[in-house]
Amino acid sequence: MRPRIHYTESQKTLMWERWQKGESLQRIAQLFDRNHSSIQPILAATGGIRPARRRRSQWALSLAEREEISRGVVAGHSRRSIAVQLGRAPSTVSREIKRNGGPESYRASQADESAWNRGRRPKTGKLAANRALARIVAGKLQRRWSPEQVAGWLKRTYPDDTSRQVSPETIYRSLFIQARGALKKELVEHLRRSRVMRRSRHHTQKTDQHGRITDTVSISERPASVEDRAVPGHWEGDLLFGSKNSQIATLVERKLPEELYKSLTWDRGKEMADHKRFTLATDIQVYFCDPQNPWQRGTNENTNGLLRQYFPKRTDLSGYSQAQLNAVARQLNERPRKTLNFETPAERFHQTVASIG
Repeated sequence: MRPRIHYTESQKTLMWERWQKGESLQRIAQLFDRNHSSIQPILAATGGIRPARRRRSQWALSLAEREEISRGVVAGHSRRSIAVQLGRAPSTVSREIKRNGGPESYRASQADESAWNRGRRPKTGKLAANRALARIVAGKLQRRWSPEQVAGWLKRTYPDDTSRQVSPETIYRSLFIQARGALKKELVEHLRRSRVMRRSRHHTQKTDQHGRITDTVSISERPASVEDRAVPGHWEGDLLFGSKNSQIATLVERKLPEELYKSLTWDRGKEMADHKRFTLATDIQVYFCDPQNPWQRGTNENTNGLLRQYFPKRTDLSGYSQAQLNAVARQLNERPRKTLNFETPAERFHQTVASIG
């Protein structure tokens, strides 16, 4: 067996840089001629979230200043005279000496190391200190809201009360770094991707390869008003696949009113091979994403990702009734969306219908 490797700080820095770029554990481990199990504990210790770079406070005593204090103590100088020499408050010098064993035991290097170690202690996070806010956040996470949705909703709901606001990153850190003790680990299961380590947003995802269909109208020909959501009635659609050849058809309106149908944008799946007859029968123009570019139908792709929280991969979808699907759709429509300034689709729907009426 190869001897156990002890990674240097520079090597760990390289690991975090590659991890944040979305590279896999195995790919990163190959840089050091190791298996992924060699580096996973390092990244998993903080839930896949890179620890903040440690810096000394500009107000903290430096090692050089501590050495001056040590020399002053040995020479029998008073606390005040040492403070004047350093340009510090006498109380700072007095507290430093008392904290590190008094005049008889004070050593500059030991005092400096102790100060650095004290700084490593985890600070109390906002959610750990504010239990009322933590309960609100936990309740929203249990409803499958993302940390970004929770944070956006809080800011919109309590714009003038910072005690009821929290950043998405704070929520993620509270979930993945359990030492902070603010949110229960079980809440991770309600996230869109319930892995034990947080992945970089740059991590590549595999996409399904669909068969080719003919006479398609490219998404590039879709009116600009569809892209900026200025006009209601433009839909995006796809199939959510399960086991045993089961599927759920998903349709997402880019601006929301239910009774308007002007266009439909779809991936290049064979299920829409008869799209021309569909357009003749419904007077709804169908546009298609470019090959292997499902991200062009971003609203629907995002919604399908949300649906996976309710219908995991390899689930037999044929057993779900329309009523059950409607219940899931209702929950999604009651979740705030960033594209809607963290209003819910249901709220925006009622506003748009009222304005049309």
